[in-house]
Amino acid sequence: MGDVAMTVPVLSAFSNAHPKVTLTVLTKKKFAPLFRDLKMVTVISADFNTTHKGVLGLYRLSKLLRNTQVEAVADLHNVLRTKILKFFLSGIKFHQIDKGRFEKKALITGKTKTPLRTTTQRYADVFRSLGFEFEIDSPSFPAPKQLDTAITKELGAFSNSVIGVAPFAAYASKTYSISKMDQVISKLQKESKVVLFGGGANETKQLEAIASKYSNVFCVAGKFSLEQELDIISNLKVMLSMDSSNGHMAAMLGVNVVTLWGVTHPSAGFAPFHQKETNNILSDQDKYPKIPTSIYGNRYPEGYEFAMQTITVETVVKTVQETL
Repeated sequence: MGDVAMTVPVLSAFSNAHPKVTLTVLTKKKFAPLFRDLKMVTVISADFNTTHKGVLGLYRLSKLLRNTQVEAVADLHNVLRTKILKFFLSGIKFHQIDKGRFEKKALITGKTKTPLRTTTQRYADVFRSLGFEFEIDSPSFPAPKQLDTAITKELGAFSNSVIGVAPFAAYASKTYSISKMDQVISKLQKESKVVLFGGGANETKQLEAIASKYSNVFCVAGKFSLEQELDIISNLKVMLSMDSSNGHMAAMLGVNVVTLWGVTHPSAGFAPFHQKETNNILSDQDKYPKIPTSIYGNRYPEGYEFAMQTITVETVVKTVQETL
């Protein structure tokens, strides 16, 4: 979901520069709400579990795409499915993202320390390869959404600064300890309303336990649709997240994002869009010199799973408050 969210500011910048070009986004149905603010974009939802499953399903999908009279394809994913679609859409210009796999391998093996092109830059490069020049350095963002009554009934009014906290990630090596995050939340909630984001029964249980301790902390996990969560995020002053999708969704909405990094590193190109470098809080690089150990946080030497715990509670709180 984070990768998909990072396409949004790129598509917005593209359309601002080329307003007469029609964009059709092909994505999974559950990701469609991410594109709701892009009025110039039409979304086609793919269902890879049923209708578009397997090679035959992708053939059906290619026929649907041909019927839209698409003239060129910017493949921002470059995986097996899109390679098969490229074959079925022969005769149509089909440019694919360069993910920089060799550069990323050099980064995680320590052969280079040079920061790589960001993912958003790589997305923009695909459109440039199709002949469309534009820049992404001066983005425009949608205004905060009006919150519906279901949200305000649960969270109250957003009259003062509101901080979002998304304390989970796909891997433990990218996740701040819940006990330390509880300490961070305890300090932040004294002056600001704090809204907790997560998903799944286990995460929800932990977030509810934290929220129950403080009158100024609220858990939204499992209570709202993605669209409603996006409405809430758009009204935040700061989102505190791991190297995970919530940070990217906040960034695509123009919200300030403070990100904690474990065995991954922003130099690999996955830092949230258009954020200050100082908002990336890193683990102790002297104690854990092999960081980044992988691009996604799924590989690391023994002991490196604890790298993020070298980030102090005080550093996190100070960075969030300064960002406010």
